[in-house]
Amino acid sequence: MSFPRCALLWARLPAGRRAGHRAAVCSALRAHPGPVPGPLGRPPAVASASSSASGGSKAPNTSLFVPLSVKPQGPSADGDVGAELTRPLDKTRLFHQAFISFRNYILQSHSLDVDIHIILNDICFSAAHVDDLFPFFLRHAKQIFPVLECKEDLRKISDLRIPPNWYPEARAIQRKIIFHSGPTNSGKTYHAIQKYLSAKSGVYCGPLKLLAHEIFEKSNAEGVPCDLVTGEERVSVETNGKQATHVACTVEMSSVTTPYEVAVIDEIQMIKDPARGWAWTRALLGLCAEEVHLCGEAAAIDLVTELLYTTGEEVEVRNYTRLTPISVLDHALESLDNLRPGDCIVCFSKNDIYSVSRQIEIRGLESAVIYGSLPPGTKLAQAKKFNDPDDPCKILVATDAIGMGLNLNIRRIIFYSLIKPSINEKGEKEIEPITTSQALQIAGRAGRFSSKYKEGEVTTMNREDLRLLKEILNKPVEPIQAAGLHPTAEQIEMFAYHLPDTTLSNLIDIFVDFSQVDGQYFVCNLDDFKFSAELIQHIPLSLRVRYVFCTAPINKKQPFVCSSLLQFARQYSRNEPLTFAWLRRYIKWPLNPPNNIKDLMDLEAVHDVLDLYLWLSYRFIDMFPDANLVRDLQKDLDGIIQEGVHNITKLIKISEAQRLLHLENMPADSRSRSPGTSKSQARRMRGTKTLGFKAAEPPGPGAEKSLASRLVQQGLLTADMLKQLEKEWLTQRTEHGRDKAEPGTTSKGSRRKKKEPDSD
Repeated sequence: MSFPRCALLWARLPAGRRAGHRAAVCSALRAHPGPVPGPLGRPPAVASASSSASGGSKAPNTSLFVPLSVKPQGPSADGDVGAELTRPLDKTRLFHQAFISFRNYILQSHSLDVDIHIILNDICFSAAHVDDLFPFFLRHAKQIFPVLECKEDLRKISDLRIPPNWYPEARAIQRKIIFHSGPTNSGKTYHAIQKYLSAKSGVYCGPLKLLAHEIFEKSNAEGVPCDLVTGEERVSVETNGKQATHVACTVEMSSVTTPYEVAVIDEIQMIKDPARGWAWTRALLGLCAEEVHLCGEAAAIDLVTELLYTTGEEVEVRNYTRLTPISVLDHALESLDNLRPGDCIVCFSKNDIYSVSRQIEIRGLESAVIYGSLPPGTKLAQAKKFNDPDDPCKILVATDAIGMGLNLNIRRIIFYSLIKPSINEKGEKEIEPITTSQALQIAGRAGRFSSKYKEGEVTTMNREDLRLLKEILNKPVEPIQAAGLHPTAEQIEMFAYHLPDTTLSNLIDIFVDFSQVDGQYFVCNLDDFKFSAELIQHIPLSLRVRYVFCTAPINKKQPFVCSSLLQFARQYSRNEPLTFAWLRRYIKWPLNPPNNIKDLMDLEAVHDVLDLYLWLSYRFIDMFPDANLVRDLQKDLDGIIQEGVHNITKLIKISEAQRLLHLENMPADSRSRSPGTSKSQARRMRGTKTLGFKAAEPPGPGAEKSLASRLVQQGLLTADMLKQLEKEWLTQRTEHGRDKAEPGTTSKGSRRKKKEPDSD
């Protein structure tokens, strides 16, 4: 019997079957005076007889052992105590994978270890049982699943149950915790900042770069020397380079080892954020300050009190009320014709931003535009334009990016929609109505105390949304249940020590699976980290360097930004510094002002790439040496983007005209012949609808004039643009006819001539 045949027989037998007296059988076989059984073997009866004749004990006939039926254990009255102490088991996956791997190992190996070879030979001659392979199967399983060998160590490393003990410097002092609770525009942050400015030393931890910049400028304007620290920027105000007594930073960049007299943590309710909550948890538990001032919603009070109870620190709560009244209107806007100066239309998608901006421009009004992917400088420029009483721009179109970090003269907030895509704690995309907390945060931007409008109003664009908005705003804000945590680089390195051949992305998965947290904490969503880890997995980097690259903040929806992270990592692995000259060539600088919306989005992606360079330059100074030059370049790019956003309605108009012109330029015969054309035409029509415009009807006989008139009426075309398009169309038709007339000449050939190196 061959080894593959043995392995197949072993696979078919029940796993719980046990051999009786393998040792006796083997010794009897070896004591037999006859020749060693050859490939054909001997019948079991012969072996038994010879064993008896030599005085040995008779081996039992294992073929008579019929397994008894044992019913699986049912539910216990006490429940599954094992699962409560550890976790439910996936009983089949690991065993099945190990079984398949071990079988393939046996069948495909040209030579086997001596001990496995002997066991398989004994099984072939019925001198051993397949269960005798179990020790070797277990050894193989531990080789392909090394986590089985060190799972207890991994469980200890990933134990996240007592986070306060991670910060011994903070535990060495008795901190005073003050919670400034209240809605937007209640003065809670103002009072905390006043304590910060009057202290001998202090740190401000904000959720956005814009807020850190604002405190940085305010502090220095009032004569309190203050440094600025963000992921992409370090600004020191002291001429000798010495650290100032005060620092304004983004919350991720706060130091948990530097002592301060006063610390301010803004927007503390973001401790529940699925992706960034860990930064607020770290600041809350780890800042070494005599006084820690927390600013945020009342929903975070109970959780903060419970977290700090474990540190022995009491929380003093100071409640604030809104300084100016705000009211929900009983009527919706319904039409953009009803807009008034000081209105802000809040959208939750770029398509809506473009659509509303275009329709406002058609009505002869001017609007400012603010959305999340704009550079900070462009956001401030648009806010300044909207706030300027001498500027004709009196309408603002924005996303929820205005919810924090910008001071705006808004009289009325108008929700264009109440549906916002979001990512839950499991990394799943959800499309649901905005939460009460989000609605209050956005609505609270109307009628601020520091603006010229002392009363605020809130409504919706559509009548059917108004009742839902009132329900959302009248709901009590649900208390925050848990705070976020994040594995450190040291913890991941310790995991890698035990699992040296495991990828970083898989290490993260194993860490999250093994991690143990108290009910007051959760492990933050790490999908973005894993995305970056898988992106650069094939590049040879040390684990610590790889970890830093994966924590770099990138927008994974931007292909150019993702490819840039890959290129930066590749350059780093080759030990080739990323110089200013190299970066200019990479982004193809100089860049031209945008001609359409796509160009504007490309420029925003380039700005994000420069941000990525600056972020990495503070982690790898030698490999990213030209941070100052890149920052100057980024300011120039910011100016180009500002110019594009200033003319955004023109860009939208051109983009729509180009899309519709492309549709009209398609030959009629190809539209009728090609079965795929109707699908592409439908996609273009749907794209037009997403921008808020009615899709054009398929042109019929004599409908060319009516189509042009409709485009002009909708503002998509002007008379001058129509004339220019007519000239281009006639020119293209003439060239097309000339190409057909010239023998041996094709349109592809003409295009190749245009792309010669000299013309480039």
